Amino acid sequence: MPMPEQFTDLAERVNNWGRWGAADERGTLNLITPEAVVRAAALIRAGKRFSLALPLDETGPQIGLIPGRDNPRRTMIMVNAPVMGDRHAFRTSDDRVEMGLQACTHWDALAHASYEGRLYNGFDPESITEAGAAHCGIDKAGTIVGRGVLLDVPRALGVEKLGDASQGHALTPADLDAAVELARAEIRPGDIVLVRTGAMKVLKAGDKGGYCFPTSGPSMQTVPWFHAHDVAAVATDNIAFEVYPPERDDAQLPVHLLHLVEMGMLQGQNWDLEVLAEDCADDGVYEFFLSASPEPFTHAAGAPVNPVAVK
Repeated sequence: MPMPEQFTDLAERVNNWGRWGAADERGTLNLITPEAVVRAAALIRAGKRFSLALPLDETGPQIGLIPGRDNPRRTMIMVNAPVMGDRHAFRTSDDRVEMGLQACTHWDALAHASYEGRLYNGFDPESITEAGAAHCGIDKAGTIVGRGVLLDVPRALGVEKLGDASQGHALTPADLDAAVELARAEIRPGDIVLVRTGAMKVLKAGDKGGYCFPTSGPSMQTVPWFHAHDVAAVATDNIAFEVYPPERDDAQLPVHLLHLVEMGMLQGQNWDLEVLAEDCADDGVYEFFLSASPEPFTHAAGAPVNPVAVK
């Protein structure tokens, strides 16, 4: 089914292909310049640190909706073993893990999505094979550090969380502007924007089904907002990133396609923003230094990350 005209018009408006050269595979991460990193480092004042990652274990958010995207399963391969021989004192313990790389807190690579033969910057989706993504894999993202800004949309709108058990809330530019006003922090080129919807409260209450469906998140309406502000990357506290079920029946996960394919902008999912949000509400500071580099799996379509906000 071809994409609707509303989508294709929007795709043309926000397209970044060629903006950083024909060979570029990093997209909007190019907006995080050395100068932007230096400015971000100046935001560290109190030394407060917040991990935004979910625990990597079998209690993760996956419930089998996507085959193979399993929660982490860690096992021991050596337990206090005398690998140097019994006559030496040295003993060691080792682990291994099996998991879907997009199972917990993660970044989606630009190779994560394609449509109608389109992959970011004109690369051929057929270059993605069983061997992985020859182009636009998460290994091309490199180091991600910079200025993070929390947009606490529920707090800005005066609610505990967005949406309800039957329908997700489709975020609008006005919602994002309200959160920016709450934060009293201008969105600048190269920023990494973290969008809180309150969904993590549902997961932490033990309701995995309610966390997975429906989801509140960015709608197609917000895509020009992120493009106009030259945002480098966006992460949310839910499992689908965007509002789901989608706004239109004829466009499934359209925000994924517009962000990853057209704009070349990484998306983060399952980020735990709850403790950070409470601290931001307490001290009124919603900007911080953010370290959020993905694990550099070669040719992967995504990778786990332990994002750390430092204030």
